[in-house]
Amino acid sequence: MSAADLPADAGPPADRNALDRVRAICLSLPEAFEQAAWGEPTFRVRKKIFAMHASAGTHHGRGRDGLWCAAPVGVQQMLVRARPDAYFIPPYVGVKGWIGIHIDAVDDAELRGLIIQSYCRIAPRKLQALVED
Repeated sequence: MSAADLPADAGPPADRNALDRVRAICLSLPEAFEQAAWGEPTFRVRKKIFAMHASAGTHHGRGRDGLWCAAPVGVQQMLVRARPDAYFIPPYVGVKGWIGIHIDAVDDAELRGLIIQSYCRIAPRKLQALVED
């Protein structure tokens, strides 16, 4: 299954866990791969992290499964103010503008959009051009 197989309006399905949702999207991107780091799955392109899963049971996840993604300047504050139930400033990388996402609070389309945005901030331009929205 790839992210393209997911319905655009799908909410968080009860039969798929948070990490499965993230994996399906991240690994559908050109040259993306998964690598464990700091006890969490990270998703990378050309050895650079574009997303990190934050397990609910660790201080990374704050009691809920989360995902940390790179975001354009200003987007982090805008999302956290607009939807504090869904977004947070993650430790360590939050000061660099990354956004924390409570995976259970966003549907697949929103999650995919944020992951693609992060991927395109990190990936080389040649790979960015291969991404389909």
